[in-house]
Amino acid sequence: MAAQFGRRLRRGATTAAVAAAAVAALSASQAPGSPLVASDGDQPATGTAGSTPSGDVAASGNSPYFTDLPPLNTPNKPGTSVNLPVTGSAESGIPASILAAYKKAQQTVAGTDAACRLPWQLLAAIGKVESGQARGGRVDAQGTTLSPILGPALNGQGFALIKDTDNGAFDGDSTHDRAVGPMQFIPSTWATWGQDGNGDGRKDPNNIYDAALAAGRYLCAGSRDLALAADLDRAVLSYNHSDEYLRTVRTWFEYYNRGTHEVPDGTGVLPVESSTGTHPGTGPGTHGGSPSSSPSSSPSSSPSGSPSPTPTPTPPSKPSPTPSDPGGPGTPTTPTPTPEPTPTPALAAVQNAGTGELSATAGDAFAERIKVLAKSNLGKPLAKVSVTFTVVGDTDAAFDGGKKTVTLPTGTDGTVTAPVLKAGEKTGTFTVRATATGTSLPAVTYTAAVTARQADAIARTGTAELTAVAGQTFADVTARATFKGAAAARVAVAATMITDAEKPAENDKGPYFTDDDGNPVRTFVFTTDADGTLTLPKIYADGAAGTYKLRLTTAGGATAVIELTVEAPAA
Repeated sequence: MAAQFGRRLRRGATTAAVAAAAVAALSASQAPGSPLVASDGDQPATGTAGSTPSGDVAASGNSPYFTDLPPLNTPNKPGTSVNLPVTGSAESGIPASILAAYKKAQQTVAGTDAACRLPWQLLAAIGKVESGQARGGRVDAQGTTLSPILGPALNGQGFALIKDTDNGAFDGDSTHDRAVGPMQFIPSTWATWGQDGNGDGRKDPNNIYDAALAAGRYLCAGSRDLALAADLDRAVLSYNHSDEYLRTVRTWFEYYNRGTHEVPDGTGVLPVESSTGTHPGTGPGTHGGSPSSSPSSSPSSSPSGSPSPTPTPTPPSKPSPTPSDPGGPGTPTTPTPTPEPTPTPALAAVQNAGTGELSATAGDAFAERIKVLAKSNLGKPLAKVSVTFTVVGDTDAAFDGGKKTVTLPTGTDGTVTAPVLKAGEKTGTFTVRATATGTSLPAVTYTAAVTARQADAIARTGTAELTAVAGQTFADVTARATFKGAAAARVAVAATMITDAEKPAENDKGPYFTDDDGNPVRTFVFTTDADGTLTLPKIYADGAAGTYKLRLTTAGGATAVIELTVEAPAA
């Protein structure tokens, strides 16, 4: 059985009083001002679209959770959290894969349930409280935790009583259920809401991409609009039905909304573990960190779960900003130099990576492919940045497979190349936009042009003279267009009756075509077949006897002139 969580709150435990006091103090300076909703009637029946499990069983089974609060000194960047600041407190850093999973879940849910307005910061807040951001980002390249994250057995001993529902398949416990994975789903809830967020064909509660998407869809259940405070509160309470849990999540949500930044996987800050641990296997270092690794300034709850009337002083986990006692008289002191902080790479910009001119003939693929480079605040290429390519404008051009939007990650060199772009039948210009997914960084814009198919030669395919008596019709006229010796398919060809002058113009006399209403017209536009051929509609002989000219002109400028002879009727 994998290690489980320490320093977490039991429902009804006396530690709630300590945590509540800390939340109240923090809320006075930075927590949202919206009222907390504690209604029991917000859980529709199981199994329906957009519903949550019925009864008192929340997504996590109301299992224990971390109660640490964020520092009182917030990043203080309201409205700019998507612009990931270059530096920030250690506590505001979110491991790269974990942050990517939250943003990908937000984007996926927005594509199917835009009315929910799910913010990735809410997923981050729940992930922080439930698992310390997957134990500080201890996940593999696919986003699966390096070891399972399991809550305690929900055996009714201080927790909810939930008997086994999965025969131990997810939690390894065939007697009672346990909350599983970085978002702490109980198996029965995962059976209904599990998702495949990373496209590997599996629904794994221990995979952050799968778990984050499942959490997003669960929070959006029941037609909720998470931009409304009341709906957001109901969503969080459906996850773990506790006002204390709601306050803790809301506090982290507000903290992440005011600024955060990406840190490497495995380096995220973990909540302080208790030395004895509430559950087996807990204690300092259980999740790859130690008590000293947390900069949280929130009060700690005692191991016994009851508040201590007199807090016992402990050594500070990091240097205090207040100058320390320099010592008694005659005691020399040597100041310890503060090491220069190592800047954390963060996405600063996306830019064109050398894409050439985008031009193609209608129906053909563009020879040039769009390429983007992601750069960090240190001026270096940045890998694993999600880039979204979008075809915009009045065009029927699209990427391979007919897709108008494609999202891909950058490689180790910081670049990513869009799929092959194929021109449609509509000519003219359009735009392709490349953006860093989920950010407000300026997009890279590319202009693409689609030109009409062309032919550099056209000729009549018959040789017989074209003669007709006035008032009758000519024999069918056929022609073939070519481009560089090959058949020119679907090329536009204009057929015009012209005058026999030095500068020919459209003739208003003589042979003519008819339009759909049967009216005479002397210019008609056709399109060649797949083999480059075309057959003109019926040509009517009219006017005085004599020789007239029909000119064929292709897109590309090739021309051919055909003679038509009108004979007078017999006496």
